[in-house]
Amino acid sequence: MPVRHLVHIFAVLCVLALASTAGCGGDEDDGDRTRVVASLYPLAWAAERVGGDAVEVVNLTPPGAEPHDVELSAGDVEAVRDADLVVYGSYSGFQPAVVDAVAQRSGISVDAHGPDSDPHVWLDPLRFVSLIEAIGAALGRAGAAQAPVAELRRLDRQYRNGLADCERRTVVTTHSAFKLLAKRYRLEELSLAGRSPESEPGPRELERLVGMVRKSGATAVFAEPLVSDRLAKTVAREAGIDIAVLDPIEGLSEDRLDAGEDYLSVMRQNLETLRETLGCR
Repeated sequence: MPVRHLVHIFAVLCVLALASTAGCGGDEDDGDRTRVVASLYPLAWAAERVGGDAVEVVNLTPPGAEPHDVELSAGDVEAVRDADLVVYGSYSGFQPAVVDAVAQRSGISVDAHGPDSDPHVWLDPLRFVSLIEAIGAALGRAGAAQAPVAELRRLDRQYRNGLADCERRTVVTTHSAFKLLAKRYRLEELSLAGRSPESEPGPRELERLVGMVRKSGATAVFAEPLVSDRLAKTVAREAGIDIAVLDPIEGLSEDRLDAGEDYLSVMRQNLETLRETLGCR
């Protein structure tokens, strides 16, 4: 994956550009913490897990907001420009305002997507490992990255074991967010819309999708927490099946964060939802 090839480069750049900050060693106080800007929740989670108390992480996507077309204020653009490190995704059309802001900076940036054909890299734990390692190298904290890497590898084993023996393997989703997860664990994603949750199908396409859902043998359509469930409910009703929730973890609300939910806990909840819906043993 592209981020792997950047690890050594980031480690060298870190020594040159971040040597005076906590990210590359030295005294750690609030004034000296490395400033990291992340474009959405899972990338902010990754930076926080690697950086710990040595970093101050700003998430450009507000809690509970849908991140695909997030708009940046002048202050956000300034934060991107002045950050010691920016973690973002360059996938075309995903967060164009962020990509434009990153293009105006001269500092170190970690691109979570590269040439990937899907922006939701964090839904594949092993792809996410590569990103964690790149962040660790960029911050000069490769050792600190080992703990979250181990957690992601353990999560991967849980998914492999939990989805190994299932009656069904088709996952019907609201938008195409789970392609990488499906590929990793030998599932088939049937998406009702494109890679943006706002791109709903027309009447003829909707009729075709209902037919495909019926033919697939799926027992539920998965809605998402941050977007309307209108399409999912319509297809589920027409196909005569249930509706459930599968979270692409693009963002968590303040209430969920305050309740202690995070990337790992939601991924494990997703696994339990998949196991129940797919009839896994």
